[in-house]
Amino acid sequence: MSYTKDRYFSEIRPVLKKTLGLTNDYMIPQLEKIVLNCTSKDAAHDKKVMQSIIDDLTAISGQKAISTIAKKSIAGFKLREGSEIGAKVTLRRDKMYEFVDRLIYMALPRVRDFGGLSPKGFDGRGNFSMGIKEQIVFFEINYDNIDKIRGFNITVCTTARDNNSALALLKALNFPFNS
Repeated sequence: MSYTKDRYFSEIRPVLKKTLGLTNDYMIPQLEKIVLNCTSKDAAHDKKVMQSIIDDLTAISGQKAISTIAKKSIAGFKLREGSEIGAKVTLRRDKMYEFVDRLIYMALPRVRDFGGLSPKGFDGRGNFSMGIKEQIVFFEINYDNIDKIRGFNITVCTTARDNNSALALLKALNFPFNS
């Protein structure tokens, strides 16, 4: 079991229940899923780029990435409906907590000029989104094997109903916010 999952169930849940003034244990916010998403304008035209994106996300998450398909044709982007434009991975349960451990304690400290996460990344419903500019901050990516530096999006979905509850949860999980 991961460090963050142990800490959440033993220490964080009782503290959140008390600080948020909740009466029911099912109302305590918790992590639901984490989605990693990477798109590239070159992926629609080059299969090697698409395979590289899938390999990177698979290595980072420890779970097979699936390709995402364009829903619309956009002439300005030279994009056709049905073409592969990126990849995504949805992490749940134990793999999600293991990814949170690696993100907080190993990857984010390696980000150049990192000043903390912005609390403006919440969507109003308790979900937090952030972007990573370089995939090489993760130890799973071998710098010699990459063809191009790519970034990707990370969305942390929680069961919280508002931003304040989700922020309290993520701060308790040691997400480094710059507030």
